[in-house]
Amino acid sequence: MEKKIGFVVCGNSGIDYIDHPYDIRVLRSMLLFGENEYEDYVDIDADTFYRQLSEFPNVPLSTAQTATGVMMETFESLKNDGYTDIIVVTISSQLSGTYEGAHMAANMVEDVDVHVFDSLSVGYAESYMILQAAKMAKEGANIPDILDRLASIRDNQGILISVDTLKFLVKNGRLSGASGLIGSMLKIKPLLHLSHDGRVEAIEKIRTRKKALNRLVEKFLEDHQEENIEVFLLHANARETAEETRDRLQAKRDDLKQIDIHPLTPVVGAHAGPGALGIGWIIKKW
Repeated sequence: MEKKIGFVVCGNSGIDYIDHPYDIRVLRSMLLFGENEYEDYVDIDADTFYRQLSEFPNVPLSTAQTATGVMMETFESLKNDGYTDIIVVTISSQLSGTYEGAHMAANMVEDVDVHVFDSLSVGYAESYMILQAAKMAKEGANIPDILDRLASIRDNQGILISVDTLKFLVKNGRLSGASGLIGSMLKIKPLLHLSHDGRVEAIEKIRTRKKALNRLVEKFLEDHQEENIEVFLLHANARETAEETRDRLQAKRDDLKQIDIHPLTPVVGAHAGPGALGIGWIIKKW
């Protein structure tokens, strides 16, 4: 029987903000904003969320991953559409229970093979993975080769992050190793990174926002001289800062002809906080 591969990615990837030609289903998290509950992107988009957050900065804010039952329904729908296999790319398992939930849902569905892949990342790197998978499948690649490519991307990507406040990361428990440092760290603008095992960690303590943004660019340029590299920017209601950062990177690296800017979704932004800016990269080894 000929394989027909379906594709699923979680909404934390920001795939909704990217134009593409593929049939990719999206697992959407929920945003709990005060007394209101929103399905990410369906009920509230990034611009609307950040505008409301600026108006009501102290409103209780939390998130919930896609329900396992909804994941199962998504897989069943693909099976009913004739797909024999499904590749699912999720946000880092260290940042959300989505990966575990997708495995549980996969075990509930019969007569279709579901391959759940932990991106160990968030945002555009996730989107890049699922788009590469869909492209390869269209070109006739088999599942082992696609999964190998996803692993190569995962092993050669990363994000450096500057946040305007640590309040949101600390409150939601997404900052690794914060115990005992919370009081002092809330007063600084540290440089963060997404570690190789998919955790958000502080790597440098910086006192001001301006210095933090300068160091963000400096450290990326220090650490990455690779030529075959795709660079992208992620932001939480910081488009202007992202554009300035793009210009600074391109002034230093004229080989970086294209640096795309992507918004962080409301659910991711609820953890990063408004003003967050990330420099992400994918080093192409294939």
